[in-house]
Amino acid sequence: MGTCIICGTPVDGGHVCESHQEDVLFEFRGNNAAQLVPNRFYAGTVDGYADFGVFVDIASGVTGLLHRSELDRRLDSLDWEPGDTVCVKVTNVRDNGNIDLAKSIRQSEREFRGKIILDGDGETLPDADAEAPDPESTPAESTADGGSATSTTTGGDDDAPISPTTDSETPSTPDTSEEPSIEATNDPTPAETDGDAAAVTEADSNDVEAESVADDAGADTDTADTESVTDTDAETNGTAAVAVAESDDDAASPDSESAAVDTDTTVGELTDKVGDSVRLAGEIVSVRQTGGPTIFELRDETGVVDCAAFVEAGVRAYPDIEVGDIVRLDGEVEQRRGELQVETEELVALEGSDREAVTDRLADALTDRARPDELDPIGDHETVTEMSESLLDVAEAIRRAVLESRPVVIRHPATAAGYVAGAAIERAVLPLVREEHARSDAEYHYIVRRPLENAVYDMDDATNDATQMLQDRDRHDEKLPLFCFVGAGSTADSVDGLGLLGVYGAERIVLDAIAADPEVGDVAEQVVTGDAPDLSIGALAATLAAALNPDVSEEMQHLPAVSYWEETPEAYTAAAEAAGYDAEQVRHLREAIALEAYYQSYQDKRELITDLLFDDAGGLAGHIAEQFREKLDDELQTAQANLDRREQDGVGVAVLDTDQYTHRFDFPPTTLLLDELHYVERDDDAFLTVGVGMDELYLRSSQPIDLRAVADAAAEAAPEADVTARGIRDGRIEFLSGRREAAQEAVIDAAVGQFE
Repeated sequence: MGTCIICGTPVDGGHVCESHQEDVLFEFRGNNAAQLVPNRFYAGTVDGYADFGVFVDIASGVTGLLHRSELDRRLDSLDWEPGDTVCVKVTNVRDNGNIDLAKSIRQSEREFRGKIILDGDGETLPDADAEAPDPESTPAESTADGGSATSTTTGGDDDAPISPTTDSETPSTPDTSEEPSIEATNDPTPAETDGDAAAVTEADSNDVEAESVADDAGADTDTADTESVTDTDAETNGTAAVAVAESDDDAASPDSESAAVDTDTTVGELTDKVGDSVRLAGEIVSVRQTGGPTIFELRDETGVVDCAAFVEAGVRAYPDIEVGDIVRLDGEVEQRRGELQVETEELVALEGSDREAVTDRLADALTDRARPDELDPIGDHETVTEMSESLLDVAEAIRRAVLESRPVVIRHPATAAGYVAGAAIERAVLPLVREEHARSDAEYHYIVRRPLENAVYDMDDATNDATQMLQDRDRHDEKLPLFCFVGAGSTADSVDGLGLLGVYGAERIVLDAIAADPEVGDVAEQVVTGDAPDLSIGALAATLAAALNPDVSEEMQHLPAVSYWEETPEAYTAAAEAAGYDAEQVRHLREAIALEAYYQSYQDKRELITDLLFDDAGGLAGHIAEQFREKLDDELQTAQANLDRREQDGVGVAVLDTDQYTHRFDFPPTTLLLDELHYVERDDDAFLTVGVGMDELYLRSSQPIDLRAVADAAAEAAPEADVTARGIRDGRIEFLSGRREAAQEAVIDAAVGQFE
């Protein structure tokens, strides 16, 4: 019976509990695919590419396939080279020995909370895997006077991780009752043990941090380490050892006048201080325990940086330091595989006036940096201009979340306009995240875009979001995110979902191009909505994005035009043309985004959407738009051939049975098909198109109608059908499938009754 290296829970026959399987990176040393445990993450090596995916070696002779369908980008856009170390998830081991893989969003060992070695005989921890040297047989290097022995280290490669010596490798400590000695301190920087450093092996416990915690240990092989004084050292050179220790202590002390510590360094200046000792003051925004050191993320007024502190493998350093603490940190700046990191020498929580001074400094800088200077509406839309102050408030809230290391979660409907709006904000925020955080993977943690199946944020969506944010908080010490609902969440149907997020204190912003229901204001911190018939959510979000980050303003100019299917305001068409996008290119983008929005609608498809909207130099949009048009035209012809056409009280009515006469699980979706069908079928000012499914129907009208009033009237006429307006924006009404015919006729009667 062991214990979980993450939470300490008793584990039967292993080192990680069931709930933390995905928090650990496994190094596989077996020789058979059957020895792999599915649903775990493994370190592997890129073997090569094929048309259908990437082959990854998990171990010698054990190779899996990462199929291109499992990638979050195009196969040819991967920057992996054969021989590169990557992290993958084993999703399945087939009976024939084939291994199915999925790509891990975490691509360095430092992002996992621990590491375990898996072989055919079971699981072992990295430090337990290394053989402890025999203290009596370990060769020592004599000093010139024949006194104390000094150790030698493996070295030469700055990127080679080095394991700290474990307790089992440490020789017996000297009897301090008779001879002077130096007590080991709680300094998280590990010291090499005299006579054992030659046995220091390459660490398996951590990919990045563990290699740095032992750098200082091997820096000077001619000076006795104060924490590894042996009996011989104490007897022959005790006084010298004490003198050396005192000298080292003075040099390392952050309060010593002789300390080589820059007392006014900021995170933004660390790039020019690699190899220097620095002092930082700021807020701890996250704490991650790895299989090696503890990683503290420290934020000051200029940015965020990872700070590694080490006691021993997998043991929490500075347990009294928590997220939200204002601290002073002394350490040495290192660069590990392209990422800045501070090797912590001392970490102290500030109190009293010191804490207040740093807190005030951070707050003042946050306010100055968060509020954009101005908002310049694209196309000079009058309604957007009137919303300028409200949009600046939204921009300030999003920028503040980035500066406070709170993730920003963008929720938008899986439509062309929804994707344009969400991608515009994402495009603006990504550079801000990269600028603020030194971690190369920060953009996948602090800006997240999650499409919604429709514009309603229901309890299913809210439950998924709440579960994810609570897991991130508990597992990774992440702050609760800011949720930004773009073109979604503005109707009363979303109140329950928004309310669930509020129970946990997550901030919510609702941004929409239509007027919000009054109830929404009670469950969101900010509700910013327009109410102009010629305004789209894409146009609104593009202007917001330009204010969020002026550096991307030029990239936003064509987006408003892309978000309109018809009757695009002339100002937006002109803005797109000025940016180099003619009418055909705009149409291609709109249709390509609409097609891709349908497939895997729950995925953000960040790289693909970026290629389409911002970086399309190879005709990608035109290629996908051609598929869009073919699929839509084929479905439209089928629908027209099966329409039930009639006239009722002077109103033309076209009814399509979407269950019988559409391909329900292929493009186009019902909403898009009905939009097109209504456009081509209506021949006068009084026309109603109805798509009827098993337990829902969609309305399209040539005149404005009140969908809730229609549903209320239909419910009164067919009380047994339980008719309810469910999606105002989509024109969707739900009913009981057993009363479909009664509900259909009651809704049509009520809708026709609203025509003038």
